[in-house]
Amino acid sequence: MKMKKAVTFLTVLFASIFLLAACGGEDSGGNGTSSGNTKSIKFMHLWPEGSSAQHHKVVNEIITDFEAENDGITIDLEVLSNEQYKDKIKVLSTSNELPDVGMTWAAGYMEPYVNGNMFAAVDDIIESDLSDSFVPGTAEAFSIDDTAYGLPLELNISTIFYNKAIFDEYSLEEPQTIEELHEIVDTLNENGVNPIALGNRDAWTGSMWYMYLADRFAGEEDVLTQAINREVSFEDPALVQAAQEIQKLVESGSFVQGFNGLADEEAKSMFMGEQAAMYLIATWDLPNFTTNEDVPQEFRDSVGYFKFPTVDGSGDSNSYVGGPGVGLFVSENSDVKEEAKAFASYFVQQWGEKAVTEVGIIPATKVDADSLDLPQMYVDVLNDLNEATNITLYADVQMSASAAQVHLDMIQALFGGDVTPEGFAKTHEDTLSAEE
Repeated sequence: MKMKKAVTFLTVLFASIFLLAACGGEDSGGNGTSSGNTKSIKFMHLWPEGSSAQHHKVVNEIITDFEAENDGITIDLEVLSNEQYKDKIKVLSTSNELPDVGMTWAAGYMEPYVNGNMFAAVDDIIESDLSDSFVPGTAEAFSIDDTAYGLPLELNISTIFYNKAIFDEYSLEEPQTIEELHEIVDTLNENGVNPIALGNRDAWTGSMWYMYLADRFAGEEDVLTQAINREVSFEDPALVQAAQEIQKLVESGSFVQGFNGLADEEAKSMFMGEQAAMYLIATWDLPNFTTNEDVPQEFRDSVGYFKFPTVDGSGDSNSYVGGPGVGLFVSENSDVKEEAKAFASYFVQQWGEKAVTEVGIIPATKVDADSLDLPQMYVDVLNDLNEATNITLYADVQMSASAAQVHLDMIQALFGGDVTPEGFAKTHEDTLSAEE
């Protein structure tokens, strides 16, 4: 699939981010199973109570309200962690047993499900219930051939969070350049402190590091997206240099020991347990640093963030890696498709403001931020977004499922020193070329 350049939605993104999304729903049916006068909608999501407490709480509130307003419809809920969810959806798709409503990622991730006629078109929901509700560009990311197959819930950018108490202890300041980041790493290593928490067993975590370095080396050109779109070769010098810099970071001891065998949840626990000074993650984790009451206030008060550094004087610090996060799909083969669409529509309408005020994340629907009482970090992120010059969509999301798997395998190999930067780039080029 040929992707549009990831920055296209930015031109109109922030002109409307502070507008209040219109609400209004339609009481149409449900999905799942029917028994007498009761219909059950099977719903799967990936926000477990343990690791995503606020998300989990808000989802339960929305389900309770929906059931109260729709007599005779119940929600049959299943909750899995991120990686478990991805694995189970794959398995369920092979037997045509997808949940009636579930979560999906945009672009290349959803393409095989759409091509397999597994996801229902949702343009009717957008036109009837959600017209002008989404931040421009977010719904388009869930469209294939001008038809929407997903309803976006989040808008994310990735940034480096850090422990201000650790930085203060060693008189460290937020780095502006990669050279300054290397100096911070050296200081922390000299004092027996883990510099950066990274759980690269999941590989998309390491991909974010690679993508940012590719962006910085490339300067104003979004070379990574161009390479995925086959407009330039993946063996472009900027993409090779980014791979070289990854291995420099590894060799200098930037990441916690055993990072290639750690899951992201384990790396997150290290950072939140103050066992590492820095952690690159997307704004979907803002609740853990702002509103999650299960996280000690002392830790939340000590978390700051900084933009990904420039490299050798190249790159724009206002250029981000990110894009729309998860969205909802409705199963094309659901026995209660209309009820499922009604639930998906209701969920999106309720999610927007609740996501801001109760969860602390950036929703894909427009909100009136000025009218809300937001944590300062959330306000700072929104201000940064207002100044953003580019957002490059996550590479594994841009790619087809098969190419994305090669990319993630190569990220693991690159960080593990099992492939050269040149070999890393060539494998990508060969894989992407074969799909043309």
